Amino acid sequence: MNRPESNTKYEKNILRANGLVRVYGGVRALDGLDLEIERDKIHCIIGPNGAGKSTFFKMLMGIEKPTSGKVIFDGKDVTRLPTYARARLGMAIKFQAMQVFQELSVYQNLFIPLRRHYKPRDISGQAKSLLNQLHLEGTEEVTVGDLSHGQQQWLAIGMSLAAEPTLLLLDEPTAGMSQDETRLTSSIIQKLNHDGVTVVVIEHDMEFIRNLNSTTSVLHYGQLFAQGTFSEIEQNDEVRRIYMGTL
Repeated sequence: MNRPESNTKYEKNILRANGLVRVYGGVRALDGLDLEIERDKIHCIIGPNGAGKSTFFKMLMGIEKPTSGKVIFDGKDVTRLPTYARARLGMAIKFQAMQVFQELSVYQNLFIPLRRHYKPRDISGQAKSLLNQLHLEGTEEVTVGDLSHGQQQWLAIGMSLAAEPTLLLLDEPTAGMSQDETRLTSSIIQKLNHDGVTVVVIEHDMEFIRNLNSTTSVLHYGQLFAQGTFSEIEQNDEVRRIYMGTL
């Protein structure tokens, strides 16, 4: 199976959020957010707690609908499309809370999403290919609950990759990981990007963001506060102020 083919592959940006607003009981979690994601790149999103980062991902995937504004994916207005339709177009997400089956084997966890996209005779080969990408070689028969936290996170990423998306959203992929696991996660993301996947990452680990060395957007009160290279963001006094010196 190949990744969904783009009808607009020469368009620079694979994703655009135009004036996204999301109101919860009078609170504006997103407040007119405009943000563009460049095709075939890694893009990091940071910001204080409550800045609207996870809400933004939910809007992108159709898990929740915006109060107003638009989501444009690969040249198509997907604002009102359900999540499954966006997935068919090439979008995928791994949430902060891992959606893996602890009592099943690694292979069984991958089999569940892979069976939707591959013929039975091809599933084993695709599973092994994913495990090789994710530093999980030889774990097919291991019960997921026996894996380390980092390995479980990688498996969750693998399950998101089953449909070969062109855009992968990762919400805090290194949360709870050791330093070694975090470094390996960085290499996994860079390899995925090299293979043609646009990756958007929400993270609080600034060293991890620094290592990815990509465009970084700062959200604050549901708006785009700043954007640039990590070095530019790191030296931005206003960003340092809202982060209370955590950069």
